[in-house]
Amino acid sequence: MNNNTADVHQYLTALQERITSTVAMVDGGAFVVDHWKKTKGEKLQGQGITQILEGGAVFERAGCGFSHVTGLALPPSATQHRPELAGAPFEAMGVSLVFHPRNPYVPTVHMNVRMIAAKPKKGPAVCWFGGGMDLTPYYGFEEDAVHFHQTCQLALDPFGVDKYPRFKKWCDEYFYLKHRDEQRGVGGVFFDDFSELGQTGSFAMMRSVGDGFLDAYLPVMARRKDIEYGKRERDFQLYRRGRYVEFNLVWDRGTHFGLQSGGRSESILLSMPPLVSWSYQPVFEPESPEALLTSEFLVRKEWV
Repeated sequence: MNNNTADVHQYLTALQERITSTVAMVDGGAFVVDHWKKTKGEKLQGQGITQILEGGAVFERAGCGFSHVTGLALPPSATQHRPELAGAPFEAMGVSLVFHPRNPYVPTVHMNVRMIAAKPKKGPAVCWFGGGMDLTPYYGFEEDAVHFHQTCQLALDPFGVDKYPRFKKWCDEYFYLKHRDEQRGVGGVFFDDFSELGQTGSFAMMRSVGDGFLDAYLPVMARRKDIEYGKRERDFQLYRRGRYVEFNLVWDRGTHFGLQSGGRSESILLSMPPLVSWSYQPVFEPESPEALLTSEFLVRKEWV
């Protein structure tokens, strides 16, 4: 590990600890901390820390993982836009989280920040950063979406006022269920293969996104966690969670990268909700909160 990757490693492990300790205080439960290693002879080598809270007062399942791995060849999910890197040995590290709340009025949230370095057969080594965060409500509130997007914008504006609109559009296009013709949620920001600010500037931008996560999500969670709900809301939450599972297993590049590269399945799949349901073509009353989620919130729009 060189000095540059050592700095990224230090930041990511500190970020994971900061987020999980804060969420544990909010929830009142404790994260289980699982240190793991991928050893010699396996397709992938490296180590990581998976932290997970299950059955909490606020979060039914909250997973936050750090991983730092090396491999002999980048998997197809990482080279579909950069064919010159096919087969290149690589080093990757990142923090990824998904929090599934208990109360249906609290949105599910996802955040990921990462660095990947590779050495192609021809030419110099390359290094890039990626990440972002996005919000997936079950019951839509405009003020929640606006706050989340404003916080994303504040994190990115110091690196150019073009970044938020670019990465907001990228998020909308990425977190889209093509087979359903439906957005996964109200979006946020997403970027990948990013190195245009140089390694120092690109790393700083990634840090700003990671540092903005708690400010983006905690106020939304706090506003909604004590709203009363019943069977109707719970059933709708479980039904909508099905869309989350579909996206992560069918379309998500991060899930594909982890599984294709020989990563640790238990840690990769910590994004899955603990309970989920599917129903055949349910019909919701027009103008009901359930119908409005699809018509008013699961659409691409400018929130700020």
